[in-house]
Amino acid sequence: MSEQHIQSQDISVADVFKSFYVVPDYQREYVWEADEVEQLLTDIYVELSGSDPTKAPEYFIGSIVVCPSDAGVLELNDGQQRMTTLFLTLCAIRDHLRELGDKPPGALEPQIAATSTDAIGTDHFRYRLDLQYEDSGGVLVRIASSESETNDIVNTRSVTNIRNAYNIARRFLKREFREDIAAARRFYGYLTNNVKLIRIQADDVAKALKIFETINDRGVGLDAMDLLKNLLFMKASRSQFDELKTLWKRLQDTLYEIREKPLRFLRYFIFSRYDVEEVLREDEIYGWFAKNESKCGYAKQPLAFAQDLLKGAEAYHNFFLGNDHAGKKTRYLENMQLLGGKSARQHLIVLLAGRHLTDPLFNRLCQEVENLFFCYVITREPTRDFERNFAMWARELRAIRSDSDLENFVQRRFAKAKADLSNRFTDAMGRLTTDDLQFYRLLYVLAKLTQYIELLAYGETEATRWLSKYIGVGYEIEHIYPQTPSDNAKKEFGQYVEPNISAWLGNLVFVEKSINGSLGNRAYSDKKKVYPQSQLLLTRSLAEKPKVGVKTKIDTAVAELPSYDIWNEENVKSRQSLLAGLSRKVWGIPEQRR
Repeated sequence: MSEQHIQSQDISVADVFKSFYVVPDYQREYVWEADEVEQLLTDIYVELSGSDPTKAPEYFIGSIVVCPSDAGVLELNDGQQRMTTLFLTLCAIRDHLRELGDKPPGALEPQIAATSTDAIGTDHFRYRLDLQYEDSGGVLVRIASSESETNDIVNTRSVTNIRNAYNIARRFLKREFREDIAAARRFYGYLTNNVKLIRIQADDVAKALKIFETINDRGVGLDAMDLLKNLLFMKASRSQFDELKTLWKRLQDTLYEIREKPLRFLRYFIFSRYDVEEVLREDEIYGWFAKNESKCGYAKQPLAFAQDLLKGAEAYHNFFLGNDHAGKKTRYLENMQLLGGKSARQHLIVLLAGRHLTDPLFNRLCQEVENLFFCYVITREPTRDFERNFAMWARELRAIRSDSDLENFVQRRFAKAKADLSNRFTDAMGRLTTDDLQFYRLLYVLAKLTQYIELLAYGETEATRWLSKYIGVGYEIEHIYPQTPSDNAKKEFGQYVEPNISAWLGNLVFVEKSINGSLGNRAYSDKKKVYPQSQLLLTRSLAEKPKVGVKTKIDTAVAELPSYDIWNEENVKSRQSLLAGLSRKVWGIPEQRR
């Protein structure tokens, strides 16, 4: 019987795509959706953000399992989702740079496709990734070959997900780098040189599938905490082992339920719980614990330390899901979930540091966290910068006990940070389009603007308190000037200068789904007869002011909202300016600094 060999390599994305891969037809289809793709790209970007590209840290994104196939190609037995997403990202970077009139880096094209020569000297042109399962429909080849039209391909689940993943990558590049070619190239350089995988290669399919089965066991992904776990067991007495084992499993399960990286939680827990002078990277966490036993107390009381860690993880879990530390639904944390999606977690540092506060004080903190986080997002503040701020502020927050202490802290930190970004906030809101935000964040913005007017008019009720009620299945985004306007709509709207005027925030409004179906691509003269049927004051006011009396709260709420007899580019821009000003009140942004 021949000896089996397993090779394991720590390998960069650049080196990964020096080989050719085939995903065999027995593999499941490509199932990653928007959240997974956005999370991977965001995590990579966050690691680069604010760093000198020549000194940026390496970033590990997991493992793949392969075995040899025919003609020097590697069969991909595990890691198809990640590899397909990386391949699509390379295609997106190529097409993004071309769109900006730049020639892609010389190494990029061969990472997408190349020619290899077989044993008898025959050349074979191949794409670096070949999906052989029928459900893929050949859409990956179309994208890799720069074919812009893929609508003739049958829309299977994989085709839809692959096409969406490519489009998400394109939108990500436009959103983060706009027309900055150098910034896009830096991202490419970091992705290919500093992002690493472990490539595990077995001799044959049977061995590769056995490895796949082993590393995809329920507990995989938590090995990064093993050193800390072992350290605690070394310090504990044998009589404490069972309880410590139970605590550790609960900790793992708690993080697994929200698909959290254990090292990120540990890093944020350290920031929230202890005084940390230095910038702490994930690969320095165990060393930090080893050097700071006197701060943590795990040697003398390993069980107490594990219990503290578990309480932190449970609070972290609840915060991420939009609840307070005890699991109770909380308005501003639910808002953060709608704003942050599944990728934003930096704010969890200050929430962990403030979990000792009374409910009213904690709610006040959460409100400020939401407002500042949105300010950071809309002004495109580097993620590393506001993560660093939250980590620094955690030390002060731990000491707060009273209303006055918290208000002083809010003014010193949150209010000042918003004031510093005030001008950029107004500018960003004044030119915001659908291309500038992920769709879920665009929903959040329109919902907040809509809710604000409702709160002014009706006060805080069960119907107005929860932002999710405005983002639910009952409402949709309406383009006042349609994206694909009818001839009559074009004629009424008239000539315009801005090529994407229909995508401006000033051209958007929430309407009930039942109403939106009747609006379609019709002209504004038709639409303005329908808008008053909406229950939403911001929508109704487009065509006419609600008449409910004299000097009522509703009158006050809509007093500054203009109604429009006609709809054209000038009014889109006017309404955009109005909404930008309203946004300052919604998110509590101080007056602009001169």
